[in-house]
Amino acid sequence: MIPSIITLTTNSRKKMTDFLLLTTLAGLGVAIVAGPLGTFVVWRRMAYFGDALAHGAFLGISMGVMLAIHPTIAVMVVCSAFAIILVGLQKQRLLASDTLLGILAHFSLAIGLLSISLQPPSSVDLMSLILGDLLTVIPSDLMWIGIIDIIVIAILIIYWRKFLAITIHEELAKVEGLAVTQIRLLLMVLIALVIAIALKIVGVLLITALLIIPAATARPFSKTPLQMAVFAGFISCLSVCVGLLVSYHYDLPLGPTIVVSNGCLFLISQLIPKRFD
Repeated sequence: MIPSIITLTTNSRKKMTDFLLLTTLAGLGVAIVAGPLGTFVVWRRMAYFGDALAHGAFLGISMGVMLAIHPTIAVMVVCSAFAIILVGLQKQRLLASDTLLGILAHFSLAIGLLSISLQPPSSVDLMSLILGDLLTVIPSDLMWIGIIDIIVIAILIIYWRKFLAITIHEELAKVEGLAVTQIRLLLMVLIALVIAIALKIVGVLLITALLIIPAATARPFSKTPLQMAVFAGFISCLSVCVGLLVSYHYDLPLGPTIVVSNGCLFLISQLIPKRFD
């Protein structure tokens, strides 16, 4: 009897350890790319673009349910298409960018919500979409996070100087012969990919926070753009670890806890320079 209890306890501990490891790896996998990519969101003032893509993610989720495909794939396709459509409409210069973002964001959100409302109640968990649910991460989610991480990091390394060039001065970059529109589109697609894998971590409402807060926190301590990207990645990973610990010990929703951790680190970063002035 006693050996059976010991075996059961050991198996339970092993399952809990594996579960926490999977959750931690997924959170860090998103954080390690969200931080560096968020620096471009901050530099280019694209926070509203991130919110618009997050709204479009609802449409991706509903399409995934209807077509019975992995939700991450569906969200990636929809968000990438959203970015391509936006760039195409921007070239027409019929409306301001923020107006176009508002139209596309709310139009796709409305279609997504209508589509989700037509699905069986058990097929979509709206609360997990809104607030995230990292605790439901499965190995296939971790695989997708790993694939996106490799793609995003590789492209950031290869196109780093070009991304910086169009961020500093698009017109000058165009004079120098850079394909500004294509490079800007590539950057938007990378943001779309990161939003797709971050959806399960922090949910639709808080996705943009995972991009912009670590970058904003790293800004006062960075002397170069590369330093800011590295520091943002470190801060993003730190906030995920802190959020996981606090959420686990106090039984709090994980997505909001991670964002609150990010916000606290940002506030601390604002106080430190004043202390040394």
